[in-house]
Amino acid sequence: MSIFLRLIGILALVASILLLASLSFEVLYSRAFAEFSTAYTWSMLVVCIIFLVDFFMLMWASSNPLQFFVRNFLMLLLSVPYHAIIQLLGLEPNHLVTIILSGVVMLRGVMALFITLRWLIERRATRLLWAYISTVLLCTYFASLLFYEYESPVNDQVRNFGDALWWAAMNLTTVGAEIFPVTAIGKIICVLLPVLGTAMFPVLTVYITSLYNRHVAKHGTGVADVADEPKK
Repeated sequence: MSIFLRLIGILALVASILLLASLSFEVLYSRAFAEFSTAYTWSMLVVCIIFLVDFFMLMWASSNPLQFFVRNFLMLLLSVPYHAIIQLLGLEPNHLVTIILSGVVMLRGVMALFITLRWLIERRATRLLWAYISTVLLCTYFASLLFYEYESPVNDQVRNFGDALWWAAMNLTTVGAEIFPVTAIGKIICVLLPVLGTAMFPVLTVYITSLYNRHVAKHGTGVADVADEPKK
């Protein structure tokens, strides 16, 4: 049973990476806002099926399935392949439904980002530094992807994805950028990125401090000890 759950977990990780890659391609190369290609729709069908299998298998293996269902109900909603269902039924969603579905796609991307980061951080072979670097890079990239998707159609300052990537990096480092969001989503990301950066950068300080403490414990000397040694 544990081997099967581990296999499902690996499939969920692969599905998350596929989702992030296909979403990136769709956002960067699509010509219209909130419109997704047929290839993307069917790839999301595969991804959603894997997510659903992963959800119900974990719920079945949980000691309290009802509690697991309640706590992870949002993940279940995000795992439903709405675009594929609409396309199979031959429905034509109105503008409001299209915007809502676009939000679902982006939230599903956040879920995939969470699954990927969780896998990186929980690996015993992954050092804290690499987990930190991976988290910073992935969060910066995904934030820039969201920012570009919502801001580029209406913000003249966002001319290409490079502008969005630079904006996200500057805000994550709390430096700020001379690009000002005009959409609600852009403004929310603009608030969240500095908060995330402020919370994450102390991790690097802790890592460097732990390396120094291990060095002192191993060799018995530190910077202050070397400075106090008499000159020969």
